[in-house]
Amino acid sequence: MYGFLWRHLPGPWPVKLLISLVLVAAAVYLLMEYVFPVIAPYMPFNDATVGVETVQESTS
Repeated sequence: MYGFLWRHLPGPWPVKLLISLVLVAAAVYLLMEYVFPVIAPYMPFNDATVGVETVQESTS
């Protein structure tokens, strides 16, 4: 897949490298700003608590 992308980018290798870095940065930005905040509430590790004990008192 990377070879396919590299062959289809225009220009010599320094231009291809620059375009590749811009594409990677854009993908990371989109994931961090839009995708991950949307799916974060659905992730199972959001309910983790370390080192805090909770005691429930019964009122019977």
